[in-house]
Amino acid sequence: MKKLQKFMSLALACTLTASFITGCGSSESSEGTNNATTENTAETSADSATTGTFKIGGIGPVTGGAAVYGLAVQNGAQIAIDEINAAGGVNGYMLEFKFEDDEHDAEKAINAYNSLKDWDMQILMGTVTSTPCQAVAEKTNQDNLFQLTPSGSAPSCVQYDNAFRICFSDPAQGYASAQYIGENNLATKVAVIYDSSDVYSSGIYENFYAEAQNQGIEIVAAEAFTADSNTDFSVQLQKAKDAGAELVFLPIYYKEVALILTQANDMGYAPMFFGCDGLDGLLAVENFDTSLAEGVILLTPFAADATDDLTVNFVTKYEELYGETPNQFAADAYDAIYAIAAALEQSGATPDMSASEICDLMKTAMTEISVDGLTSSNITWNAAGEPTKEPKAVKIVDGVYTAM
Repeated sequence: MKKLQKFMSLALACTLTASFITGCGSSESSEGTNNATTENTAETSADSATTGTFKIGGIGPVTGGAAVYGLAVQNGAQIAIDEINAAGGVNGYMLEFKFEDDEHDAEKAINAYNSLKDWDMQILMGTVTSTPCQAVAEKTNQDNLFQLTPSGSAPSCVQYDNAFRICFSDPAQGYASAQYIGENNLATKVAVIYDSSDVYSSGIYENFYAEAQNQGIEIVAAEAFTADSNTDFSVQLQKAKDAGAELVFLPIYYKEVALILTQANDMGYAPMFFGCDGLDGLLAVENFDTSLAEGVILLTPFAADATDDLTVNFVTKYEELYGETPNQFAADAYDAIYAIAAALEQSGATPDMSASEICDLMKTAMTEISVDGLTSSNITWNAAGEPTKEPKAVKIVDGVYTAM
């Protein structure tokens, strides 16, 4: 597999290590914090100070249509929390984790955030999906509370200096997908089916379109749908077929993809299908004939069949605890918790500090750490909150995700 050198030259600087390998010297608390903001988060958590624990909140969908993502994040994060505490915590302090359901809904995500604030949350690992994450990012910015999203990929999820992410941004996924298809000569005629009502899907499509021409890719059909018309894709598929598309790019979520693959099979259309991390979960769709997913490729930084020790140990533990193979979202969350722990250690923060004080320290510490995680080795972050990691692809072979 060719490395996406052109993409990586545009990638933003960032690093992630599963053991606390930290970089430069200690950071100092920022000065000049807005007084009104400080008042919202200045109260010290008496519970944290007494028990000597950092309180980390999480938000994501554990019910509803996107529950496969939220449950994976909750589970992956909990494994990391337990490992870190078993190893002695962070600078001797334990981590406490509480996860709230947002049902992939922005308003419910705000309610979950407020509930976690009442719990005296000091750091947020979330939210899982982009639209709720954008809403919560406004609140964490107002409160000056440190936020690390494992999988919120919309650019605005990290538009403020208190917010960072583990996953690639939507623009990065769009560019990387076009480059992977072009550099690996997968197809020259490509159709796209995307959700114009979804910021994740439309953001990836726009950047895929911009890079496609640089890769010699002709987009022969670009067909949109919305959340109100996401069950019948016969028109979009017929247009792709009539245009001679050799590959159909699907920057959408797995439930719609399951319908598209089923309907394409019914009409006798069998191009190559290629997607991004939203396809992770496809093999778990209820009543879906997984043989129809054979050969589907998705750009994702995690493959459960990888043979490195970290992946093998994580997958084994996850399967023992939860009875299923972890997906990319579980790996993102696992890495997110280890990144938080590494930054806490680097910053010298203590549980008796307010969330705002911890946030000021973490903003600097995140740009100084380096972590080897499940989703990439040697990940670092820049001040804009963006990570650097090498794009990878997996292919569904014999009903399992297989690293390419």
